[in-house]
Amino acid sequence: MNAVSKEDGFVVFDHVQKSYDGEVLVVKDLNLYIGKGEFLTMLGPSGSGKTTCLMMLAGFETATHGDILLGGKPINNIPPHKRGIGMVFQNYALFPHMTVGENLSFPLEVRKMDKSEREEKVRRALDMVEMGDFINRRPAQLSGGQQQRIALARSLVFEPDLVLMDEPLGALDKQLREHMQFEIKHLHERLGVTVVYVTHDQSEALTMSDRVAVFDDGVIQQLASPEDLYERPENAFVAQFIGENNRLVGTVKEVRDDTAVVVLPSGAETTAKAVNCGKAGDATTLSIRPERVTLGKSAGENATDAEVLELIYLGDHIRCRMRVHGDEEFIVKVPNSAGIHELQVGSKTKVGWATEDCRALDRA
Repeated sequence: MNAVSKEDGFVVFDHVQKSYDGEVLVVKDLNLYIGKGEFLTMLGPSGSGKTTCLMMLAGFETATHGDILLGGKPINNIPPHKRGIGMVFQNYALFPHMTVGENLSFPLEVRKMDKSEREEKVRRALDMVEMGDFINRRPAQLSGGQQQRIALARSLVFEPDLVLMDEPLGALDKQLREHMQFEIKHLHERLGVTVVYVTHDQSEALTMSDRVAVFDDGVIQQLASPEDLYERPENAFVAQFIGENNRLVGTVKEVRDDTAVVVLPSGAETTAKAVNCGKAGDATTLSIRPERVTLGKSAGENATDAEVLELIYLGDHIRCRMRVHGDEEFIVKVPNSAGIHELQVGSKTKVGWATEDCRALDRA
């Protein structure tokens, strides 16, 4: 999805700041515009400000400065229950004394909907998540995955224009979590509802989102599509946080057009795409994805000596940890069909990477 302008934003954060103590800003001058029907994920480590942003949008926290708009209208002073927003939390937040049907009917009763319309909407929402047969059960009689489906249905039952999800799959096991990622993604595509999703799991963000806002220290470090974040990180933090990444630190010798010549601590020189590396004499962090490194005789460009320190078999590929330019944590992912059996721990080989696959970024 392309950039969304302030005028086109269905959800708008306009110069929003948040401080809990009047001194330290946990969200710093946030400007974020989310399009109608978009699936946007706020991603970042603990304490980065992503959940605070979600809670301000929901109305459970108040912005210290700036405006939050929904559908063109400021909502700063509107209480949470009047914002018409669906919410899904990690802990499900289902009422234990109510049946599944009663849990879903509750938000409709609050909106003074008559009984026949309530029943129709509850049935439709349960069918949406394939839980129609569980209408008379209580939450304690459901598995974690089933409870999360009910929580999802409850957030959608009153047909909101916006649904907020805060780590909704965090309590599920890996296989179920991955299955639910696709279920939520397909539901979003089918319903066209706007979703703002919070997670610290970068593979979850890449799988589900139209765009991802990567937070660190209360600031969006990069806002882009999953592909752009992975293939074209704009700074060392994003490169390190999104996917596995090899990081070499060096000094810029010169920048020619969009290519940087970088001197590594070993004295060796390598070339990289100049992205955010400053000028000659500045420190830089080189970012190279493990799957973009070539091994052996085909090492080619930027070829250098390497020593195999560890081989880990992972089914479809082998994770090869090597010593490269003095770095003992340099990772190469080798497809399982690529003659990996020629490699042994302690063996010497060559590694290399194309200049355009290596990004010269800011000093980490």
